[in-house]
Amino acid sequence: MPDRLASAPKHRLRLARQHASVASGFVAGMLVGAQRAGHDPRPWLLAAGVDIASSARRIPLDRYADLYNRVVAALDDEGFALFSQALRPGCFEFLCRVMLGAPTLGDAFARASGFLRLVLPDLAVAIDRHGSIASLHITEQRALAFDPNDAARIFAFEWLLRLLHGLACWIAGRGLALDAVDFPYARPDHADDYALVYTEHSRFGGTRLTAHLDANLLDLPTRRDDGDLAEFLDGAPGKITMVYRRDREMVQRVRDLLYEALPANLTIEAVARRVHMSQRTLHRRLEEEGSGFRRIKDAIRRDIALARLRNGTQQIATLAAELGYADPSAFYRAVVAWTGLSPERVRRQSRTPGDNAALSTR
Repeated sequence: MPDRLASAPKHRLRLARQHASVASGFVAGMLVGAQRAGHDPRPWLLAAGVDIASSARRIPLDRYADLYNRVVAALDDEGFALFSQALRPGCFEFLCRVMLGAPTLGDAFARASGFLRLVLPDLAVAIDRHGSIASLHITEQRALAFDPNDAARIFAFEWLLRLLHGLACWIAGRGLALDAVDFPYARPDHADDYALVYTEHSRFGGTRLTAHLDANLLDLPTRRDDGDLAEFLDGAPGKITMVYRRDREMVQRVRDLLYEALPANLTIEAVARRVHMSQRTLHRRLEEEGSGFRRIKDAIRRDIALARLRNGTQQIATLAAELGYADPSAFYRAVVAWTGLSPERVRRQSRTPGDNAALSTR
């Protein structure tokens, strides 16, 4: 069977991207600051058509963007009530304007750093070069949380990197690959999506966020002007803060198809038919994107297992069987490998007040 996706019209590729989805962990993180400030997010979630009752659920990107903009409008804060001072609506537009006039991307990043120093003093942005590698650093100037793995702190770093990276791609008029990113917290549950959003070379730990990219990219000329800005701002910043990498589109599509089919367990044959290509072509496309069908299925199984452990009361042996483990001991070993904790401890910790601060919208 020919690879019909490769020759599909551009509108079909755009349609595929419109139906992409995001892990609910990104959505939960977005709501932490508002919840801690005493706001009830349920009306925003309902208006945007977003359901995060299960952390295994995925959220369509268009609904994520809608929710993002609704939360900003309700809070009157483009920083989601996460920082010591609010980012009043308009900060994103002025960040765009500050970067627009720069001759090169490196100059644009320098201007962004200066502007953010004024409006977002809790986080410092800097970029430097070492030979062929450039590094974008995001460093806390004030501790965002006592716990380095606090959901609000994780979202703050995720959000600012996505914002800067998405804006840089737009200004340069092309995708900008991140070679690796070091995140200053432990691996979150939704980190499987990091390969789709940032890079498959995501590392965790340390004290600051550092994104590595080819230094030559900083010499790219900026290709946007004021005439482009009005269209770009329509729906922004929500629409640009969760844009998947184009070079991971097939991984994203397969992942979404497998989620949508649950509780049915799709085979690679069934998925290949749904994306209109042969199994061999699908295997090759996933391999080119640095993944594979089994890896994607295993990641989904991990998401579901952790979500049910934390949010349900199902017997662990029953859960193991439903997820396809031959015996409970195999499931036990898998959970320990994912979290460093036994299934019982994962469930017990989720019942402790103060854990998963994002999380209930009941």
